[in-house]
Amino acid sequence: MKAIRNAILTLALTLTGVTAMTEPSAAQAQAPSPTTTGVVVILTAKAGVTREQIMAVMPDEIRQTVQLYLTGKVREWYSRSDGRGAVFLLDARNDAEAHAIMDALPLARQDLIDHEYIAVGPLMPLRLLMAKP
Repeated sequence: MKAIRNAILTLALTLTGVTAMTEPSAAQAQAPSPTTTGVVVILTAKAGVTREQIMAVMPDEIRQTVQLYLTGKVREWYSRSDGRGAVFLLDARNDAEAHAIMDALPLARQDLIDHEYIAVGPLMPLRLLMAKP
C-alpha cells in the first residue's frame, strides 16, 4: 500500500513538474535514465504562411503521411483542437530520427511549417509500483 501511495505521489509531482524543482529522491537517484520509445511532433504553420499555400501541398503531404503510417513510422496522428496544426506520435528512437522522418515530408521541404519535437518514454515513477513492500 505504501508503494502505491508513493507511486501516486511521485506521478502527481512529476506531472505537475514539482520534482524538477526539488532535489532527487532516493528512488529517482537510483532510477536508470528514461528510455525513448517515441517522439511527439507538434506541427504548426509558420507565421505568414497562407491556408492556400498549405492546401496546395496537402494532397502530397497526406499520401506520404499515410505511407509512413502503413510502414509503422507514424503510430498516431491528431488534429489540434485549436485548428492550428497537427500532432504526431512517431516510432523513432530519438529527435534526430524524428527530424529525418518529418523533414522528408512536402510541407517541411517547402518550409511551410514549424515542428516541435518531444522525446517520450515509459513513465518512470510507475517503477515504484514494482517495488516489494
